[in-house]
Amino acid sequence: MTEITVFLKDGKPIGFDAHGHTGYAECGEDIVCAGLSVLAINFVNSIEQLTSDEYTQFEHEDDGIIDFEFSNNISKEAELLIKSLVLGLEQLEKEYKDFITLDYKEV
Repeated sequence: MTEITVFLKDGKPIGFDAHGHTGYAECGEDIVCAGLSVLAINFVNSIEQLTSDEYTQFEHEDDGIIDFEFSNNISKEAELLIKSLVLGLEQLEKEYKDFITLDYKEV
């Protein structure tokens, strides 16, 4: 199961932590894992290429870990991008609740 925690500051998302493999199917055939990966990778790439926001990031593919958090106050563009990520994660959780848990943590 993949466990995802969205970090909130004053109720607004500022980062996330995802760890674990979904276990939906074998490696290379797991559409749930692929969906999560596309959302997360596209989000990070979009932040990197479309904003000047500073962030910290850690990834470990073998263990299914990705941690991302903005370093400072975030731009309106970055706020929209992370809200879009959260929306996508919420939709995946609805469809695949046996393989994904999504929690929120005020930091």
